[in-house]
Amino acid sequence: MIRFDYARPGDVAEAVRGGAGDHVAYLAGGTNLIDLMKENVARPLEVVDINRLPLAQITDLDDGSLRLGALATNADTAYDERVEARYPLLASAILAGASPQLRNAATNGGNLNQRTRCYYFYDVETPCNKRVPGQGCGAIGGVNRIHAILGASDQCIATHPSDMCVALAALQAQVQVTGPEGDRTIAFADYHRLPGDEPWRDNTLKQGELVTAIDLPAEDFSTNYTYLKLRDRLSYAFALVSVAVAMRLEGDRIADVRIALGGVAHKPWRRIEAEEAIKNERPSDTVFDTAARALLAGAVSQGDNSFKIGLAHKAIIRALGQAAAGTPQSQTDKRIR
Repeated sequence: MIRFDYARPGDVAEAVRGGAGDHVAYLAGGTNLIDLMKENVARPLEVVDINRLPLAQITDLDDGSLRLGALATNADTAYDERVEARYPLLASAILAGASPQLRNAATNGGNLNQRTRCYYFYDVETPCNKRVPGQGCGAIGGVNRIHAILGASDQCIATHPSDMCVALAALQAQVQVTGPEGDRTIAFADYHRLPGDEPWRDNTLKQGELVTAIDLPAEDFSTNYTYLKLRDRLSYAFALVSVAVAMRLEGDRIADVRIALGGVAHKPWRRIEAEEAIKNERPSDTVFDTAARALLAGAVSQGDNSFKIGLAHKAIIRALGQAAAGTPQSQTDKRIR
């Protein structure tokens, strides 16, 4: 591990001043950053420890929305009574990820900003445009079983690893950030980036900006929802394909629906037109097939990951069926019924 300077600011303004320079990293739970530093993938010259900042609260807002502090842990968020009652999709997605030990340390802000688990990104002896721009993408033509089928480019086919973020995309959360230029709100759909020709940029944060909170809108998807995660083993594994569904039924028809996919793209994958295509329809496998086809239109395999296209199609239909029936996937008994 390289030598670096260490700072522990006492307030948010001091943290932002310290984080404004080049080669600076914010440290919260450290469950991703420390691993990257040990592997020489991340090489910050200064680490700004933000754990003393007052950003760990979960707060009801006047408009009925719920604000999740950036330093609230994943475990505290998943088991918060308000999250369990009003946003069970989010609680389920968090509990599908990592391990209890990691969820006790990992923070909400850190979850948003975690980096890909692509093999080539972690191995500094292999080419990776995300790690070193211009090196090339070792996964294209290489071992790419876990890689993207949607939204990729000829520069990068990595996927975003988060479960929590897939649920936040379906819930249309908003990200609160502060930085040298002041405060701003970023719609969750605009927070993460597709790789394009700048795959080293994971998100739309500006230099020195710090995530302070995540706001969940005051909408009720507490009955018809599910988070379905398909992976190589039942615990402590990243998604090959995951599906977050938030649905609202009126009578026997779909009044509203949100669908987000994980494990298939550089960011949580959502297409509004796929959701619009099944609104006002009666739930059925035929209707759900329409949504699946629209969500996966243009999917491209890289060889090893060709199975993901068919797997994702079936997972979308299964997840929509679970949500419509009000029988969400259990994260303790993970058998898919």
